[in-house]
Amino acid sequence: MTDPLIIADRTFSSRLIVGTGKYPSYPVMVRAHEASGAEMVTVAVRRVNISDRTQESMLDYIDTSKMFLLPNTAACYTADEAIRTARLAREAGLSNWIKLEVIGDERTLFPDNEALLQATRVLVKEGFVVLPYTNDDPVMCRKLEEAGAAAVMPLGAPIGSGLGIQNPNNISIIKEFSHVPVIVDAGVGTASDAAIAMELGADAVLMNTGIAGAQDPVAMAEAMKLAVQAGRLAFRAGRMARRRYATASSPMEGVIGR
Repeated sequence: MTDPLIIADRTFSSRLIVGTGKYPSYPVMVRAHEASGAEMVTVAVRRVNISDRTQESMLDYIDTSKMFLLPNTAACYTADEAIRTARLAREAGLSNWIKLEVIGDERTLFPDNEALLQATRVLVKEGFVVLPYTNDDPVMCRKLEEAGAAAVMPLGAPIGSGLGIQNPNNISIIKEFSHVPVIVDAGVGTASDAAIAMELGADAVLMNTGIAGAQDPVAMAEAMKLAVQAGRLAFRAGRMARRRYATASSPMEGVIGR
């Protein structure tokens, strides 16, 4: 806990946030979550059985004494849908935290930022801790922060694409001007992508398909954990300056005979 992640009123030692979809089975999901070292897990409210708890549910496989539950509004295409889904999650006792998604395009799954901003303002006023998923747009991230978002979650690449960080400069700019945590969400495909996100200054990384879609999800979860830790350490250490030409590792200045 020497370098904790603080969001709103909660403190986390892990800077990796994981999802619950696309795993081959719930037992594999549980093992992957354990290997990831994550302390926060996001679940799609619309894909969880919260009305009949006598039936098997994904929630049965999440130890909420160890993992903080972050409901999300996945598959919502309007501000009203997302707001209703967030309210449902809170009324069902899941959490007053919400990962807010308002999708604007079915094929790319890019967010509808106008509707996202509208929903953020409403939910913040209702006492939710809102973490909105948005484009890697510094202006929109600033507007979401001004609307009361507890963190901003710019995408690294389209959801589930595994393309890695497409606009590293944008992530750096967002971090530079943000006064709330910046969590890179979506597009991470392998450990190096997670490390790059953290090296750019992101406070955390949220991923699902990068782990669940791997040939060995449990091994990939551990790799992601280590990558996030390494990237964060490298960011704090401060990388060397980039140079146009070579610089000898063992300079000849001061060598006898020269």
